[in-house]
Amino acid sequence: MISQVAVVGSGYMGGGIAQVVALSGRRVVLADVTAEIAKGNRERIILEAEDFARRGLFPADAAERVAANVSAAPSIEEACADADLIEEAVPEVIAIKHDTLRRISGAARADALIGSNTSTISIGTLAEAVTAPERFLGIHFSNPATFIPGVEVIPHAGTDPEVVPRVVELLRECGKVGVPVTDVTGFVLNRLQYALFGEAARLVEEGVASAEAVDLIARTTFGFRLPFFGPFAIADIAGLDVYEFCYASLQEGYPDRFAPPAALTERVARGDKGVKSGRGFLSTTPESIPEVVAYRDEAYAAMTALLTKLGDAPVQY
Repeated sequence: MISQVAVVGSGYMGGGIAQVVALSGRRVVLADVTAEIAKGNRERIILEAEDFARRGLFPADAAERVAANVSAAPSIEEACADADLIEEAVPEVIAIKHDTLRRISGAARADALIGSNTSTISIGTLAEAVTAPERFLGIHFSNPATFIPGVEVIPHAGTDPEVVPRVVELLRECGKVGVPVTDVTGFVLNRLQYALFGEAARLVEEGVASAEAVDLIARTTFGFRLPFFGPFAIADIAGLDVYEFCYASLQEGYPDRFAPPAALTERVARGDKGVKSGRGFLSTTPESIPEVVAYRDEAYAAMTALLTKLGDAPVQY
């Protein structure tokens, strides 16, 4: 059982991870470059928890629970000594991560798991600095770690397969959704995120729309669907044959950027057109369409009500 976690790197991301784990009832030990930094960040996350509780975002006793479960260690080595899992959350620089992971490996118990919160660096590359790399994997929280539910769980080629379900279960008990993915540069989250940003930036560069207009369209159209339906579910509901036609139009205008994916054309060619045919990327049947539509309508109405309640985000263009 994972009952004590060390978080090495106690800044914004590391602090958020510590809060999440502490609220699950586990002990958390923070470590940083100096004992003073770790201690200061412990005090910061307690105050943050108090503020979140006051605003109704955390349980009423969150600050007390974080204070009781989180301690600050004098050094990385002392933080790791008794931990069941150590999560590295230091800056996204390979040299810094390698040095930190070597120190963690040298101090950790032989049976301790080691994770990295890296956003884009290959886990296999980071594993080069880890002693007994079969216990090492990526555990990539999103910003802010306190509130974003999804966490990428990324084994490298040498990770012991038994490690992944243990981490996924820990995340579930912390109220998170651990999603195992393959180790490639950027993983899933950032490959998608940066692909979207690249096209958004090109639209602004080409004078098609302003940054404000692009953000508004993204938020109020396809982005409105994404909390409820991922890109494959959206495509299956729309119809993969429709997607293929749209790709053909886009490819005509932008041949270097919009070639239809083989995974799409192959499915359409064999008649797997999505929900309408009962088979696409998913296996949702035509008979389930009324249920899907009912869920969609309730979800979108609830999202509209929430956005109306919250108002526009306080950003300026």
